[in-house]
Amino acid sequence: MKKMILYLLIMLFMGCTQSQLSHTDTAKVVVESFYKNDNSILKKHTTPESYASFMSVQAIVAPGTDDASNFKLIKESVNGNTAWVKFSTSFEDKPETFKLEKVDGKWLVAEKGTGENAPL
Repeated sequence: MKKMILYLLIMLFMGCTQSQLSHTDTAKVVVESFYKNDNSILKKHTTPESYASFMSVQAIVAPGTDDASNFKLIKESVNGNTAWVKFSTSFEDKPETFKLEKVDGKWLVAEKGTGENAPL
């Protein structure tokens, strides 16, 4: 009985840790959900301010697509609970950079502060 409980606890722990996305994976999910107009996923992986910004832009530039993003990491930087991810996709000609903040153990794409520059 003790062994069974131990195995269940181990499986529960492994399941919880595997469900958290890295900052890079979060950036990829945000890009893909934005261009696919999957707003429920987009909202889960962005701060409220960032989500509102994405919604403003999405209505103008993202008609919805199932095309592959071809997400490619260019550079990344992590400093505590803040990360920066520079990447390219098939959706844009120039690379983009996202700021991410770790909130309650989960990486979220956040708004850049006024005058804030990525350390990349």
